[in-house]
Amino acid sequence: MSKFTLPKNSKVGAGKTHKAPAGAKRVKSFKVYRYDPETGDNPRMDVFEIDLDQCGPMVLDALIKIKNEVDTSLTFRRSCREGVCGSCSMNIDGTNTLACLKFIDQVPGEVKIYPLPHMAVIKDLVPDLTHAYAQYRSVQPWLQTETPAPDRERLQSEGERAKLEGLWECVLCFCCTTSCPSYWWQGERYLGPAVLLQAYRWLADSRDEKTGERLDQLEDPFKLYRCHTIMNCTNTCPKGLNPAKAIGEIKDMIVDRR
Repeated sequence: MSKFTLPKNSKVGAGKTHKAPAGAKRVKSFKVYRYDPETGDNPRMDVFEIDLDQCGPMVLDALIKIKNEVDTSLTFRRSCREGVCGSCSMNIDGTNTLACLKFIDQVPGEVKIYPLPHMAVIKDLVPDLTHAYAQYRSVQPWLQTETPAPDRERLQSEGERAKLEGLWECVLCFCCTTSCPSYWWQGERYLGPAVLLQAYRWLADSRDEKTGERLDQLEDPFKLYRCHTIMNCTNTCPKGLNPAKAIGEIKDMIVDRR
């Protein structure tokens, strides 16, 4: 039987344990991935014991408490804390989600927190999204028209507007993309669920007049057709969207125009 091992500099070791304050009654452990490229050390898992009676209900609350009160070097992204910015995406208890939407009580036992999988890590819980954003830019995610602009806004019927439901809500957290095995294998060429959902958002928009050009750009063995409907993307989306359906709609549009 074949046996595979990680390179020495990729092995995750045990880190520091930060105990809860004396007298804390409702304690929960948070096991957090730590990596600092400037030190040259291997990644490690630090353990932080948090008094839940002195902490908000969300995993993001615990991370903020850790950074403010225990270890100021802990690095992660966050912004509005309202579940709509996508900044605090990470892998919590084995699932890609937003830390501001994940209740601590939803996780039995210790809370294991990692950066989004299969992405280069800049530091701690911060993945490098440079390539993902370049792919997003490649689908030209803005309204494109040829007809002169009207005096006021470009109007849509209620039915036309309804076709955008489940598309415009995407916050580009990339939870879906980083949960997709096809993206793990072909991420350099496959656009991934988040970008393809955003591409379909403009294909479905009745005001956009570049449908043909957009489909030409997507009709590629790797950009679109590496999707194998594994459905991890839809299962993990913290906004409850359906990237797999959007990808299927793009494929249908390409078939229909033939």
